[in-house]
Amino acid sequence: MFIIRRDDLQGPEIAALLTAHMADMQATSPPESVHALDLAALRRKDIQFWTLWHQPDITTPALLAGCIALKLLDDQHGEIKSTRVADAFRGRGCGRRLVEHLLAEARQHGLLRVSLETGSMAFFQPARSLYQKFGFIECPPFADYQQDPNSVFMTLALRQ
Repeated sequence: MFIIRRDDLQGPEIAALLTAHMADMQATSPPESVHALDLAALRRKDIQFWTLWHQPDITTPALLAGCIALKLLDDQHGEIKSTRVADAFRGRGCGRRLVEHLLAEARQHGLLRVSLETGSMAFFQPARSLYQKFGFIECPPFADYQQDPNSVFMTLALRQ
């Protein structure tokens, strides 16, 4: 069974997952094109953070399967941050579950648009494909982002 819960970013499991996330971002993108947030930045009040846990039965400890964050840019626009699925859970629909949850939360919050920045390299193709399945389309840079050949910007208008 998979469970999504709001996370306070205090546990060692999430610290390890985000460390792996940051390492991958730094290994695949030049430093000026790494827009991943560290633990301290993800704890800001304008960011909501969720984790996905897998617990096959009540006798087995839950394992961290992934995470996702929603940064509020203003009262109508949010940004997806820190989407990550643990290696052991890739290909099992975890990314889809996380994005579905975030979009439901964004709608409940009254947002009209959700955008994101991801890499343009082949490493990021699975993420871009996932977002495209939800209807995200490429767009110009938003918020404080600048045009960058290493970045792809995507957005989705939310139906209320």
